[in-house]
Amino acid sequence: MDSALTLIGLPVALGIIMLGLGLGLTTGDFRRVARHPKAAVIALGCQVLLLPALCFGLVLAFDLPPELAVGMMLLAASPGGTTANLYSHLFGGHVALNITLTAINSVLAVFTLPIVVNLSAAYFLGDARSIGLQFDKVLQVFAIVLVPVVAGMLIRARWARVAERLDRPVRVLSVVVLVAVIAGAVLGERENLADYFVSVGLAVLAFNLLSLGIGYGVPRLAGVERSAAKAAGFEIGIHNSTLAITIALSPALLDSTRMAIPGAVYGIVMFFTAAAFGYLVNRAGSGRDAAPDGAVRT
Repeated sequence: MDSALTLIGLPVALGIIMLGLGLGLTTGDFRRVARHPKAAVIALGCQVLLLPALCFGLVLAFDLPPELAVGMMLLAASPGGTTANLYSHLFGGHVALNITLTAINSVLAVFTLPIVVNLSAAYFLGDARSIGLQFDKVLQVFAIVLVPVVAGMLIRARWARVAERLDRPVRVLSVVVLVAVIAGAVLGERENLADYFVSVGLAVLAFNLLSLGIGYGVPRLAGVERSAAKAAGFEIGIHNSTLAITIALSPALLDSTRMAIPGAVYGIVMFFTAAAFGYLVNRAGSGRDAAPDGAVRT
């Protein structure tokens, strides 16, 4: 983990990823919350408060090893991934709400993620200093994560055409650099990958399914309309595993391959479960829409 690839590549990859996110954001994304305050508040509450508590219970129930437990909590504290926007579009969710939630969650995570990880490390490892995410590391999170987002937003605000031209190259570059870094880390741990998947796979799957279910079910129980509830389900069920992996692997932050395992497994599992979730929700909705006269339609 001390190679130039991880020492330089990971911070650069994370900075590029967050710059790309900023290039796609405007202040209007945040104003959209006012148009759907109920759905947004419920989704944010689930994301910031309910999911970490739920993940903590699962970690205890599955009796995960300490580093994997912290990796799970890091995943739970990570914001929704931008992939949620694509799934929401494909399955008829409220995409504008997704964009807003992604934007706000990404900013909130700068504050909430270090808190959740520090508390988790203190509980599971007994010493938060053992992972290096102390106060000085929190400042590094601000520098690596928040500054590129703000820079991207400023570029978009002042030079919209430049932002549009940069969007695709920045996304491609971030993927290339990140894949190279992760591939190097995976190759270094290839003998242990099967054991990691066995040890954390069921916990990751359970957390993913519960995240999707809660993200959709809680807003629906609160009376939120179906498309907004689907958007919340995808936003909460599709975490930014890329961010979690990068923070876990980065020598400047957590510097732990084992803590990156839950994010890596989640990043694979969520593509399949999210597609199945969208199909089942749409199928259930179609059945209700086709209900006979006198039946309840939503």
